[in-house]
Amino acid sequence: MKDTLIVDGYNALNAWPDLQDLRARSFDHARDKLIDILIEYAALQGLQLIIVFDAHHVKGGKERVEERAGARIVYTREEETADRYIERLLGRQVRGNVWVATGDAVEQAIALGRGACRLSVRELHAQVKASTREKKQRLQAGAEADALDSRLDSRLDADLRRRLEQMRRGLTS
Repeated sequence: MKDTLIVDGYNALNAWPDLQDLRARSFDHARDKLIDILIEYAALQGLQLIIVFDAHHVKGGKERVEERAGARIVYTREEETADRYIERLLGRQVRGNVWVATGDAVEQAIALGRGACRLSVRELHAQVKASTREKKQRLQAGAEADALDSRLDSRLDADLRRRLEQMRRGLTS
């Protein structure tokens, strides 16, 4: 069973400094970027991901759930906060290790009381950044290893390399 990460989406969006410029230009694009970042992070960490965006100020808003790349993105109904939705979720469905990322201290305490682990959105941001750095380092190390491995001499056995070197130097008999 995978561990589950539940994120208060707007708390994260408002707290992450690298999304602030984009958020100022296009809130929707910033939200989509956050979703993409969290989906990649969850995939790298092997986590089930649930992102909750509240629509409690949206008149006539109905709850909507999207599935995207294995993640569940929830938009709450009118008059329901993300905190309230997360509380309901913790009360019924989630099993295994559960992490709740929110900027709300009261919600963090409630999550702890319901058996989940708490994580501030700033801590989550730091973990995402570290995970991204590790991924880049692994990719770079893999590319360097591939470059070394693509040389012909690395694929020849030692005896054949020795004989070719002798031919190159004109030492063949």
